[in-house]
Amino acid sequence: MSLLSVDALSVTFAGHGTGRGAGRAGRATKAVDGVSFDVAEGQVVGLVGESGCGKSVTALALMGLLPRKGVSVGGRAEFDGADLLSMGEKKIRDLRGSQLAMIFQDPLSSLNPVVPIGVQVTEILTRHRGLKGEAARKEAASLLDRVGIPDPDRRLKEYPHQLSGGMRQRALIAMAVACAPRLLIADEPTTALDVTIQAQILELLKELVDQEGTALLMITHDLGVVAGLCDQVNVLYAGRAVETAGRRELFAHPTHPYAHGLLGSIPRLDAPRGEPLRPIRGSINDKIAWADGCAFAPRCDFYTLQCLTGTPELTEPRAPGHQVRCVNPVLPADRSADAAEVSS
Repeated sequence: MSLLSVDALSVTFAGHGTGRGAGRAGRATKAVDGVSFDVAEGQVVGLVGESGCGKSVTALALMGLLPRKGVSVGGRAEFDGADLLSMGEKKIRDLRGSQLAMIFQDPLSSLNPVVPIGVQVTEILTRHRGLKGEAARKEAASLLDRVGIPDPDRRLKEYPHQLSGGMRQRALIAMAVACAPRLLIADEPTTALDVTIQAQILELLKELVDQEGTALLMITHDLGVVAGLCDQVNVLYAGRAVETAGRRELFAHPTHPYAHGLLGSIPRLDAPRGEPLRPIRGSINDKIAWADGCAFAPRCDFYTLQCLTGTPELTEPRAPGHQVRCVNPVLPADRSADAAEVSS
């Protein structure tokens, strides 16, 4: 049974400025457009895609952290049977930090710059675990040590600007895991960390999932992290899921041209010397509206006129549970042709 069940989540930002001369500034922007997925206890589900595809906005909507004005949120997001999207502010505040937690992407803007790290960590322990005084300070030091911050007692007295970017990120992670939440949303949690600390943090997240049964929603563009951690993967593009599959199935048989391109652009140690990288052409801004066809069509190497005949739906062209939003998916024969082209 799913702990979190997201159904047709949509987030629309109102445009700023109206009237003559407003141009594009007056248009509403749909950042998330009908995203659905489930996360069970003890499961790791990944949201993957380039910057601007709707990953972080999805997380903020689930946490109830989007602005109240100028933003329209639709769909349902049931957490343990209660809809997070329609929940009152007081109730979701009680859940945040205790049962729901999030590791934010930018530690510098997420931490209060005028409050010592120790106060920010112990605040969570006092609010949700009832720890006070010396007991809260010792637990906070233990959390900092757990995420690899050296000399934690001294760091508790320091301010965010006195810590490196990696240490600030680890302090955020310590705050997120302080209460062993039932659902943890990790938004690019290892971006600012070196490889050694990254491995340590990923191991900590694995422990939470394995030992505490925490449900983990991992938001990342790092497919190496996805390969080592996620059970189920949802590939997003322009606010919609374009491919969803189990980790092994996705890496073995990427079927949507976008997922195929993401995996194909990763440098390989076993590739012949001098083999060029194969990036996805264009940028996330080179897209069309989903109402007019496939948003990825302007960047797609498998584009056909059929891609502009209507909005593609999620189907299962390859295997049960492997869903793809594409009218011309990349099948095994196409991958063989790509390999032959590279080798020649």
